[in-house]
Amino acid sequence: MKAAAGSKNKTRIAIVLGIVAILTVARALMTSGGPANEPTSTTASSPEKKKSALASQSLDPRLRLDLLENSEKIKYEGKGTNIFRAGAEPVEIAKAKISPLLRKQQEDAAVKAHLPPPPPPINLKYFGITNSKGEKPKAFLSQGDDVWIAHEGDVVNRRYKIVRISPTGIEVEDLLNNNRQTIAISQG
Repeated sequence: MKAAAGSKNKTRIAIVLGIVAILTVARALMTSGGPANEPTSTTASSPEKKKSALASQSLDPRLRLDLLENSEKIKYEGKGTNIFRAGAEPVEIAKAKISPLLRKQQEDAAVKAHLPPPPPPINLKYFGITNSKGEKPKAFLSQGDDVWIAHEGDVVNRRYKIVRISPTGIEVEDLLNNNRQTIAISQG
């Protein structure tokens, strides 16, 4: 008996839910806009009513030829730019007039800018000389922790050629930069 009573209750609940669903669908169809809902008064309607009327018309699937004709009459006037070009149009900027004095200064600066930079200094240290009879003079040179003993015409550190050795200084040529420099003997 209890099983039959449970199924009767389920059936009753299903019927009540079905009726509620039918009423809900019927109410939605009635309010969606039909001849019964259109205003019957001849007085002027408010702006909200006009907007709702336009919204209901926009959902109408029929083709409105008057709107199509209006859209065909519109001419594109644009701003003169090419809408099919990816980049921006080049902009011409008028050049300001430059005084002759300023122009001369700019030209001088451009000439100075094109001059090659001065060659780097030769960083050898000359710290001694030997003068023995019957031998060419030898110069003692250092660079950091490296020490060289060189004659005139020798190449030191695969870069510097010893041109002339004297007791007060030596003349060295940088073979990479084609630069000659005289290095004085250092004390201490």
